[in-house]
Amino acid sequence: MRIPPFVLIVGFLAGLPAPAQPVLPPRARREGPPVILSASVPSPAPVGTVVTWEAVAPQPVDQTLWYRFRVRAPGEDFRVVRDYGPDSTLHWTATDGEGPYDLEVSVRNTETGETSSGFASYQMATRVAGTPVISPTQNPLVFLYSAPACPLGSRMRVQFQSSDGSSQYTPYQLCRAGRSMNFLLAGLRADSTYAVQHLLDDGSRLVEGPVLELATTTGLTAVASLRVVQPPAPETGGVLLQSPLSLSTVATDLSGHVVWFYPERIALTRPLPGGRFLGFVQDPTGDPARQTLREFDLAGATLRETNAARLNEQLTELGKRPITAFHHEVAAMPDGRLLVLAGTEQFLTDVDGPEPVDVLGDMILVLDRDLQVVWTWDAFDHLDPRRMATLQETCAPASGGCPPFSQALQANDWLHSNSLQFTPDGNILMSMRHQDWVIKIDYANGGGSGQILWRLGKDGDFQFRSNDPNPWFSHQHDAQFVDTPDGEVLMVFDNGNLRQAADANAHSRGQVWKLDEVNRIATLALNADLGAYSFALGSAQRLPNGNYHFDLGILPDRTSRSVEVDPAGRIVYGIEASAPLYRTFRMADLFTP
Repeated sequence: MRIPPFVLIVGFLAGLPAPAQPVLPPRARREGPPVILSASVPSPAPVGTVVTWEAVAPQPVDQTLWYRFRVRAPGEDFRVVRDYGPDSTLHWTATDGEGPYDLEVSVRNTETGETSSGFASYQMATRVAGTPVISPTQNPLVFLYSAPACPLGSRMRVQFQSSDGSSQYTPYQLCRAGRSMNFLLAGLRADSTYAVQHLLDDGSRLVEGPVLELATTTGLTAVASLRVVQPPAPETGGVLLQSPLSLSTVATDLSGHVVWFYPERIALTRPLPGGRFLGFVQDPTGDPARQTLREFDLAGATLRETNAARLNEQLTELGKRPITAFHHEVAAMPDGRLLVLAGTEQFLTDVDGPEPVDVLGDMILVLDRDLQVVWTWDAFDHLDPRRMATLQETCAPASGGCPPFSQALQANDWLHSNSLQFTPDGNILMSMRHQDWVIKIDYANGGGSGQILWRLGKDGDFQFRSNDPNPWFSHQHDAQFVDTPDGEVLMVFDNGNLRQAADANAHSRGQVWKLDEVNRIATLALNADLGAYSFALGSAQRLPNGNYHFDLGILPDRTSRSVEVDPAGRIVYGIEASAPLYRTFRMADLFTP
């Protein structure tokens, strides 16, 4: 069953990428003349000022240049903000605090291997002149709160209270000698007024700062309309973070009022603690250098970014096949590494008859803090491509649902994996939609062989215990291990495409499985009927109150629905959106996943 064209958007479209840039061996690279870095705003500038850096390299204009930008914050080492790619400008800011920041640009001629470098220092100045101050950012629903320096050994956070008396809090920050304290405030409704003050905790008492007033203006309007179909419990708070297919990423309160947005089109994959987010962009007409993954903050500032062409350089040096684009998953690991899902393709014979066919596969990449490849897993090396997609799915370029490919006008959509998780025992969990499997891969905290440890699902390695005659998930999304008072369980959003193909009245389900990995027994602990059928997209999440949140990402009428179910499977909250939503997340606030 092919996904209809209306689900096509940035982050999911297929295209025709050009080959990756060739990699020159290190000995062929040589140093060229220095690069000039110019800033759009003269130094010094107040903390949080957005500065556009332009790199000008004295290289022939008819040759291809790639640029890498790194930044060093006061007292820290250089970190990659954007790895090598074709963009010569960088929009940069620092909201952490005042002080000297160093920027480095490295420019490489991809034809000759010649490299050049440029450096610049930039002074961020404090915004505080004795009393706290609130400043706007480039996002009209995000503000910067700046307070005077506080004593070492203390900590500070900011409270912002709406006119109805409800309060939100930023995370605590440790006080630093001689440097102001700066906090991004987010989770604010448009056209509203808030009372804002910082709270200083010195270990023995809580000292309140002066109360400042903050007034917001009209926020984003190009968002899906929302309709609550099952109100939450009166004491329920928090926000609903939504990653649409064709609109800006937004967060709303549980009544559907927008409290935050990210203006650029991106497939947001995961929120991180402290108001950071991960996502990727697929450019359907761009080459691999335009297929990007990104970490960004609440104000929209890019914290780190790389692209598929740059990673292909590294994969070539490692003797691995190239990737076409990123798709479905970018997730953080506890050590700061990133777990990334990317597409591959290969012509194979004897998988769909004797003639050669183009087969789309998947590769897992583990990237370090500077976005360098440190571990890979290639499905073509570990799975049998003769076990085709269970509903015989295929893709055509720009037909939807598949990452870009270029070797044929049609390809077998063999796996269509859609989620990754670093498991508590140091391995990797992977959801493979078109195999109807969730598999566990030997990662062993970076030292693993990539061997498949087990396969969960129909025709897999587990026996099931359930009274349901058809318990296994199919075309599922977002498989994750989570801790509960009764021990570790695996939750998954069961789209149910195979059940729906046999019974047009079948609904998608929210499932929780208790796994005995030693004896390979799977017990179905929750099998909630979610009241509708979502043929694609979706997510799953365990909530702090013991309930579960599921996203029915796209319903037959092109809407979507987010629901909360209790441990008995009863729906206790539901909200519908007028557009497909790839994933949704319930959050206590925008700082706390």
